[in-house]
Amino acid sequence: MATGLRSIIGKQASPPYTNGPYEWDQHVTFTQGIGAAIGEGDVWYVDGTNGATTNDGKTWSRAFSTIQLAVTAAGPGDTIYVTAKDITDATGDPTSYAETVIIPAATNSLSIIGISRGRTQGGLPQIRKGSGSTALLTIRAPGCLIANMGFNGVSSTGGGILLDDDNSTKSAFGTTIVNCHLKNCTCHATDGRKGGAIMWSSAGNAWQVLISGCRFYKNLCDICVIGTSNSVPQDVVIEDCHFSDSSAATDVNLYSGGSGFGGGLVINRCSFGKLPAITSGSVARFTDITVYGTGGNGIMTNCTFGEAGTTTGYGAAKATAKIGTTILISRCYSTAGLIVREA
Repeated sequence: MATGLRSIIGKQASPPYTNGPYEWDQHVTFTQGIGAAIGEGDVWYVDGTNGATTNDGKTWSRAFSTIQLAVTAAGPGDTIYVTAKDITDATGDPTSYAETVIIPAATNSLSIIGISRGRTQGGLPQIRKGSGSTALLTIRAPGCLIANMGFNGVSSTGGGILLDDDNSTKSAFGTTIVNCHLKNCTCHATDGRKGGAIMWSSAGNAWQVLISGCRFYKNLCDICVIGTSNSVPQDVVIEDCHFSDSSAATDVNLYSGGSGFGGGLVINRCSFGKLPAITSGSVARFTDITVYGTGGNGIMTNCTFGEAGTTTGYGAAKATAKIGTTILISRCYSTAGLIVREA
């Protein structure tokens, strides 16, 4: 057995070396994704095609058929592996888990990890409810990891992932969201300030969040701080993300508006395509972000903007990308060259 990460259980492969199914004891690393949780909690398995509600979820052969069943069974520090459902048609949309999932406050440090074949929509297990006003995934526990999952909010108005933290009975600080595909997520017909693919609730909170390596596509808003009535989220890192570039479907890529982020905001190596321009939109910018409070500055660095047409449309009062004065801009480019901040 390996030290730290536990190794694969099973005998040496024999001819004709057919594929699996193989079983892991607790921890395994997937390519194009993230290493599984290095904890000592239990492991649960979800297979929407071959699983069943009557199974105990403790092996692939006894997998649950829904993600929420595994979340309900899990305890703090546990890991849930989710495999994609068999794709049964050729419409260009994966067969989905038609459910909304809530991680309760008591289940801290939970990992939900998709069995990934890359970051494409068809290569990830996807949650798509198709109706309703509840977020596809609601996180109310600290220290959770969401990796290698797809979220398709088409025909619903609840948005994608909600960080539901009231700083009292529920918390979402320390959340990591990595290598996910988020599409068609909205909480309003045209106003991106109301929410979107990944969002903080109107209370704010949910400090120390990492959003890394995600692909956003056709969301009304990609990342949104709806409000900060309790506290302003500090120490937020957004890196290596590709934001929605379908201007007719998007109002804003990254929004914190007057609510703002706290200090420690880092936006690094992200790409923004076409300028958001949904009809009757309320923001119509790449970004509308500020940092304020006692936490210091933020930084936007190594980012690219595909349809600015100028290097000077970026600043605290600019229409192309509103970026507060306490956010430093370094080595960012539009199609016209190096971006120069303006007031």
